Amino acid sequence: MSIDHNNEEVILDDECCASEGSHRKSHHSDKVKNNLVTRLNRIEGQIRGIKGLIEKDTYCDDVITQISATQSALNSVAKILLEGHLKSCVLERIQEGDMEVLDEVLVTIQKLMKK
Repeated sequence: MSIDHNNEEVILDDECCASEGSHRKSHHSDKVKNNLVTRLNRIEGQIRGIKGLIEKDTYCDDVITQISATQSALNSVAKILLEGHLKSCVLERIQEGDMEVLDEVLVTIQKLMKK
């Protein structure tokens, strides 16, 4: 378990990812999936709200503030996923001797930091 920047409790899985043939899949518990889906539903609502603000010609600074809050919420979802990924998938692959996972994680972190 962890706490995000909004002081919300974040529930993480012990098992995150598994290989099925040549495809990797995540295997989050129902509790974690529900947490992530709830957050994404909230973000979806924020996006619709931003669209409405633009349609109503709301003052630009107010719209930008809402965009910033939405970006922050998306970053929180990414952080939850990344933390679970590091603590389970990456750790497991390293323990199996698969060091390529480190390069994969570094690329992912670089993508997150570009934002």
